[in-house]
Amino acid sequence: MSDLVFRERTADGDAAGLLVLHHGRGADEHDLLSLADVLDPERRLHVVTPRAPLQLPGWPGNHWYVVPRVGYPDPDTWRAAFAALAAFHDELWERTGIAPSDTVFGGFSMGSVMSYSLGLAADRPAPAGILAFSGFVPVVEGWEPSLADRQALRAFVAHGRQDPIMEVGFARRAKDLLEAGGIDVEYHESDAAHHIDPAHVPAAVAWLRAAIPAPAA
Repeated sequence: MSDLVFRERTADGDAAGLLVLHHGRGADEHDLLSLADVLDPERRLHVVTPRAPLQLPGWPGNHWYVVPRVGYPDPDTWRAAFAALAAFHDELWERTGIAPSDTVFGGFSMGSVMSYSLGLAADRPAPAGILAFSGFVPVVEGWEPSLADRQALRAFVAHGRQDPIMEVGFARRAKDLLEAGGIDVEYHESDAAHHIDPAHVPAAVAWLRAAIPAPAA
């Protein structure tokens, strides 16, 4: 059972799908909630924003894992966050009745890392898509991204070339890795720093509509 704190924004009417937005380092469940109406202006989707479980002395907000080196999460804290999110996602699917195949995992920065982690894990259900703003596919001992078993999954990757926190090479390598594994990737770069570039939002909105289309009549 998951004890993660979360916020949610319901759909107008029956939800076409589920969007789970994982916040970045030092933020909380409120951080990306306003992004729900930006990414899903028609309110077709049930949107949920969980809070990361970790608080660190001297650091504000919440964290998914400890960062000894960018790109390489601390294995113990990463595994704890992975387990907490896995339980959270399972309970969310059961509670809402929405299937993994109608779910997109999204996030910013460290939240994108967790979206990749859960979305590409061999022992987890494959979501419809991964929406990754300014993140990377993590390198963690004992974990490898599983691609051959989730060919229907699609990814949206957006990153800034001026990002001083997670350099743009992380996004380029994620794109190459996913495409080599047969995953459909929509890729965007701009001269932004470490933030969600508003210039990428219209493409993300269109991608999300395609990733979780309206139910057949």
